[in-house]
Amino acid sequence: MGMEVMGLGGLIVLALDIWALVHIVNSRASTGAKVIWALAVVVFPILGFIVWLIAGPRSSGALA
Repeated sequence: MGMEVMGLGGLIVLALDIWALVHIVNSRASTGAKVIWALAVVVFPILGFIVWLIAGPRSSGALA
């Protein structure tokens, strides 16, 4: 059962990281800031997502 739980956790982290990357691309931030945030989320999936969630650029759309 341990491997299944780890696999499910990995899928959740992947889904959250993809969600973060979509919001990073759609944000009002400069291109350089978008690249840095995207690299942080890709290189450090869990920590990068948490830091982006707290301090990252905000979305430009009404569905933030």
